[in-house]
Amino acid sequence: MLVAQVFANVKIKSVQQTYTYSIPEHLKFLSAGWRVYVPFGKQKVDGFVMSVEEVPDVENFFDFELKDIIDVFDDEAWFTEEMIKSAKFISDFYLCSMSEAMTLFMPGRNSRKIKKLFERIIKLAENFSEEDLKKITSKSTKISILMKNLIERKEIPSVEVSKMGIYSPQLKMLEELNLIEIEQRRILRDSYSNVYSEQKNFELTAEQTFAIDSVKKFLQEKIFQGFLLHGVTGSGKTQVYIELTKIVRRLGRRAIILVPEIALTGQIVYNFKAYFPDIAVIHSRISIEEKADIFHKIREGKIGIVIGARSALFTPIENVGLIVVDEEQDFSYKQDTFPRYHARVVAEQFAKFYNAAVVFGSATPSFENFHRAKIGELIYLPMLHRVFNQSLPEVECIDMRGELRAGNKKVLSRDLQNLLSETLKNHQQAILLLNRRGYHTFVMCRSCGEVIKCPDCGLSMTYHADETLKCHHCEIEKPVPKTCPKCGSKYIKFFGTGTQKLEQQLNEILPGAKILRMDRDTTSTKFGHRKILNAFGRGEYDILFGTQMVAKGHDIQNVTAVGILSADSALNFADFRASEICFNLITQAAGRAGRANFPGKVIVQTYNTNADAIIFGCRQDYENFYNHEIKNREEFFFPPFSRLVKILFMSKNENEAKIFAEEIAEAFKISAKKFSPARQEILGPIPAVIENLKGVHRFVVLIKSGDLNFVRTFLLKYDLHKMPEVQIDFDPSTTN
Repeated sequence: MLVAQVFANVKIKSVQQTYTYSIPEHLKFLSAGWRVYVPFGKQKVDGFVMSVEEVPDVENFFDFELKDIIDVFDDEAWFTEEMIKSAKFISDFYLCSMSEAMTLFMPGRNSRKIKKLFERIIKLAENFSEEDLKKITSKSTKISILMKNLIERKEIPSVEVSKMGIYSPQLKMLEELNLIEIEQRRILRDSYSNVYSEQKNFELTAEQTFAIDSVKKFLQEKIFQGFLLHGVTGSGKTQVYIELTKIVRRLGRRAIILVPEIALTGQIVYNFKAYFPDIAVIHSRISIEEKADIFHKIREGKIGIVIGARSALFTPIENVGLIVVDEEQDFSYKQDTFPRYHARVVAEQFAKFYNAAVVFGSATPSFENFHRAKIGELIYLPMLHRVFNQSLPEVECIDMRGELRAGNKKVLSRDLQNLLSETLKNHQQAILLLNRRGYHTFVMCRSCGEVIKCPDCGLSMTYHADETLKCHHCEIEKPVPKTCPKCGSKYIKFFGTGTQKLEQQLNEILPGAKILRMDRDTTSTKFGHRKILNAFGRGEYDILFGTQMVAKGHDIQNVTAVGILSADSALNFADFRASEICFNLITQAAGRAGRANFPGKVIVQTYNTNADAIIFGCRQDYENFYNHEIKNREEFFFPPFSRLVKILFMSKNENEAKIFAEEIAEAFKISAKKFSPARQEILGPIPAVIENLKGVHRFVVLIKSGDLNFVRTFLLKYDLHKMPEVQIDFDPSTTN
C-alpha cells in the first residue's frame, strides 16, 4: 500500500511534524511536492506531500487508523526539489514549521484552487479540403470572411469570431466538416505586458566594467560568491545588474532581481524590458491568480528573470545563476509576519544552494554587509562616481530653530521656498521628502532642538497617549514637561506634519504649481506607484512629495531640487540603528537630484544640525560616517558584531508574561555562561513599545549573540518556538 507523509497547513505552532495518510487508487501518481486536501481532526485542510513510500499491506502495520488523502489541488506537483530544500532552510533557521515555510512558496496563504482563465481559439484544421471550403463559403459571406482570415492568420480567438456574427452552431458545423479545430487555451495574465522600453547606447564606466568582470568569472564557473556593489546614487548600478543578467542568460541560467518596495519595481522592470523579453514580476499587489499564471510560465521554461519584492524569492524558478538584492540596506526586506525571515539572509542561502552569485547593491550599504566586505566575506565592488562625470548634488543644511526665531512657522524653510520657486521658474522639477519616521513618539523643543531622553540610557523617551514619557529599555516613566528643561521655551511638544498639511502649504506658497502627492493613501491601488511616477516622469507635475517611498531608486532626469523635511526625526527613534537610518535617508533622497544635464541642489531641514548622521549625510560621506558609528556598535556589541534575536512574551496576565520572560532570560544567562564559547548578552525583559495590545500584555527580551546556533539550540530546548504566547524574531528590524 502507498502512503504519504504530509505537512498539514494549519496555523497551530505546536504542529511541527508530518502525518501519515494512505493514497487512494485514483491518486497513485502522487509524489513529493504535491498540494493535497486531507482530513485533519474534525477539519478538512490543505497539506503538502513530503514523501511517498510503499509499506506492507498488512493489518496493524500502523498502530492507528490511516485516513485517505481526499484530493489534489493542481495538475502537477507544486513544489520542486529546490523549493522544498529552501523551505527546510527557512524552517530550521527561523524555527517555524515546514508548512509555515512552504506557504511562502504559494501565491496565497492557503492551497485553495486557483481560478484559471481560458479562451477558445479557432484554428484552421490541418486537413481541410479546398472543395468543401468553396461549398460552405459560397452560402455564407460571414463564414467566407472567417475562413479567409483563418487561412491568413492560422488562428483567431472566439471573441473576435463572435463579433463577426458567427456563433457556436456555425462553428460546430465547420468543426464537423474538418475545416476548423477549436482549442481551449489557458490565458496567462501579465500586468506588465504593456511595459516597453528601448536600449540606450552608451559606454560603460571603468567602475562598471570592473564590477561586471569581477562577478563574471564566478558566473561562468558556477561558483557561489557574495558581492557588495557600493555605488553612489547615479553611478549606474542598474546597468551592472543588466549586464550580469545578460551573461547569466547566455549561460542558460536564470536570475532573480529583488527590490525592497513596490514603488521601485516599475523603473527596474522598465530598464530590464529593453533587453529581456522573458521577465516575470512578483509583488504583493499582483493577484493570486496572476501569480499562479507566473508560476506556470516559470515551470514551462518561459521565464528567465524574476523581478520583484521579497516574495520574488519564492517561485519555482530553477537553475538560478544570479540573485541581486538592490537597495540591500532597506528594512522592507524584513518580513513582519510569521515566519519573520529577512530576504537578504534567505537570498544568500538560496544562492549557495544554486551555486550562484549574490550581489548586494546600495549607495548606503547596511553596516552588516559593509563590515563583511571589510573583512573579506563579501567581495567589495566600489562605484563611487556618477556616470557621464556628473557631480553629486550640492547639499545645504537648514537649522529650523533659526527659522522659528525669525518668525517662520511654516513647514518649509525660507531657503527651500526660494529653491522651489527658482526650480519652477526654470521649468524643472522638485521632490520633497517628508520624513515621518518617529513622529508622534518623542517630545522635542522647537526652539533649541532638545529631545527628552532617558536619564539612564540616553535613548529618546517614548510619548504615550496618557501624556507620559516612558523609556522602553529602563522602564523609567515621567510626565511630559510644560517647558523645555534646557532653554525654558514653551515650544515643546510631540509634533508631526502630515502630507495633507504640507500639500496645503505648498499650494499657498506656490499658487499654480502642479503638485503630486505620493503616500500610502495615494498608492493603495494596484499600480498606484507606477501611475504617479510615470506622470511625474512625463513632466505633468512640478513637485512630487511624500513619505520615504519618494526617497530612493527613482531616476527622473528633470529633477534638480530635493527638499528633506524633518531629517532628524529618525534620530529620535529608540533604536541603535537610528543614526544609520537618518544618514541613509538623507543620502538616498539627495541622490534623486541632478541626475542629467543640470546640477542638483538639496536642502536638508533639521532641528539638530550637530548630529553626526546629519553632518555626514549632508556631505554624502558614507565611509567616514561608517568609521565614526562603527565604534559605538562594537562597544555595545550590536550588529555587525553580533546577531540579534528578539523574543516577545505575551499574556492576558501581566505578571505571568513578565515572570516567564524573566525565567527564560535567567536560564539563558546560566546556559550561555556554561556552554557558549562565543559572547552572548541578554537584555530585559522590558515592556514592548505597545505594552498592551487588545488586552494582551507584552514583554521583550533581546539577545545579542556571537553564535546563533547556540541561541537556536537553547530556544529549541525550551520549546519556545512551539508556544503561541511567544514570538521569536531573528535579525529584527527594531529592538523593542
